[in-house]
Amino acid sequence: MRNAQWRSDDDEEPRSNGLTMPAADGSPTLPDLPVLDILSAEKIFPNGTRALAPIDLSIGRNEFVSLIGPSGCGKSTLLKLVANLYEPSDGRIVWWQSNFSRVGEPGRRLAFVFQDPTLMPWAPVETNVRLPLDLAGTPKAESMPRVQAALAQVGLERHARHHPGQLSGGMKMRVSIARALVTDPDLLLMDEPFGALDEFTRNKLDDDLVRLSWERRLTTVFVTHSLYEAVFLSTRIVIMAANPGRIFAQLTVDEPQPRGDAFRNSERFAHLCRQLSSLLHAASLESAGGR
Repeated sequence: MRNAQWRSDDDEEPRSNGLTMPAADGSPTLPDLPVLDILSAEKIFPNGTRALAPIDLSIGRNEFVSLIGPSGCGKSTLLKLVANLYEPSDGRIVWWQSNFSRVGEPGRRLAFVFQDPTLMPWAPVETNVRLPLDLAGTPKAESMPRVQAALAQVGLERHARHHPGQLSGGMKMRVSIARALVTDPDLLLMDEPFGALDEFTRNKLDDDLVRLSWERRLTTVFVTHSLYEAVFLSTRIVIMAANPGRIFAQLTVDEPQPRGDAFRNSERFAHLCRQLSSLLHAASLESAGGR
C-alpha cells in the first residue's frame, strides 16, 4: 500500500471542498494550475543520511495539504525543500510552473511559519510583524497599514505595542502568523506551528487558520503530528513513512470550508480520524521494517 489515494468508503456523492469559490472581487477563480510540482525530489545529507526517497507530489491552488507520519519520515525536510531552504540531491521542484527565481513576484509569494515563533524579544509586536517588509525596503508609510491589517486578521490589533515577553504562547504564534501574512503570500508553509500549545489554544488557532486560509485563498502545506488537526484543517493529507522518508498514502478530506465545531464534533470527522489512524499505523509498521 504505497502512495495510495484514499477516499472515505461511505462517500456516495462527491463533496464540495470549496476550491471553486469566486475570488474576493466576485470574479471566478482561474482554472486550477499546480502551485507546486515535486518531481522525484530526494534528499541525502552530506553525512550519508538518506532523508527522503524520490518524492512525487503536485499541489494545486487553494489546497490545504498536511504532511503527517512517524518521527524521522522527512516531513520537515520536504517542507524545507519546498521553501528552497534545502536543495534536492536529485529531482527537482517547480513553483508555479517555473523555477524559484520567480518566487516573490505577484501571485507567486511564499511565506514560512516555523515551529518556534522566533520573535525579537526586544521589539514590540508591530515591529516583529513588519520585519519582512523592512528587509524588503518597504517604506514605513506603506508597511504600517499592512501590519495593522495582518494583526487584525489574527486578533492582535490591541497588542501592537506589547513585547513578546508579555504574550502567551498562543499569542506569540499569532504574531508569527501575522508576520507571514503581512507579505501577502500565495503559498504558506507551516512546520508544526501549534505543537507546543495546549489543546484548547491549538483548537482555537486551527479554527482561525481554517478561516484565514479560506478568506485569503491560500495554498497551504502544513506539517503536523496530530491526526485530529490534519483532518480538521486539510483538503488532502499526505501520509509519510520513514527509512527513508517517502509518501505512503494520501487521504482526501472532501468537506466544505471553512470548518468549525460542527465538523469537529461530527461522525464524519470521527470516521476520517479512524481512517487516518489506520493509515498511520500501517505507515509506522512499514517504517519499522524499512525497505
